Amino acid sequence: MKIAVLGTGEVGRRLAGKLVAVGHEVTLGSRTADNPAAIEWATATDAAHGTFAQAAAGAEIVLNATGGLVSLAALRAAGAENLRGKVLIDVSNPLDFSEGFPPKVVQPDGISVAEQIQAAFPEAKVVKTLNTMANEVMVDPGQVPGPHNVFLSGDDADAKAQVAGILRSFGWGDDQVMDLGDLSSARGTELFLSLWLRLMGAAGARVFNVGVLKG
Repeated sequence: MKIAVLGTGEVGRRLAGKLVAVGHEVTLGSRTADNPAAIEWATATDAAHGTFAQAAAGAEIVLNATGGLVSLAALRAAGAENLRGKVLIDVSNPLDFSEGFPPKVVQPDGISVAEQIQAAFPEAKVVKTLNTMANEVMVDPGQVPGPHNVFLSGDDADAKAQVAGILRSFGWGDDQVMDLGDLSSARGTELFLSLWLRLMGAAGARVFNVGVLKG
């Protein structure tokens, strides 16, 4: 499939690289067409890069890997017409580092970034996933031994099924992919970042995850 990954940070490049590795045609999108990180990534992977709008225009699926506090601006730059009718995978977290570390999770009026994106682009099919772990684990869940989960939130069942298929191609098992329900459940997974950051500090490691164990 043709997939646009918006965001040239570590998360965006890692996910874009994995998508290329599993056989997708990927364009890495950034604010400007001459973004050095995008050019370097595209050259190394023999893939494409361009502006947010250029990447999204030719894509069948759009993945938002920009910072949660700037995601709406990035997606507006991508263009509503380029998101219309498409699955929009949101892996962002609204982290505010203005007062240092650990950052605050910002949810105006208790609304997640994913819900804000859906409201701004009602004709897109927003699915929240992969935002509760380090990017190393996103693309290689086998790095973490034992049972652990990746979560899905969204209002469109078919869109979630399509995203679940991408997760399986990354190595996530059917028993690991947990559907949390509608998009409002993304509020919880975004707020989990406050705990995740504390767990990272306590564990002294990034490569870990959480699992739901039933009694």
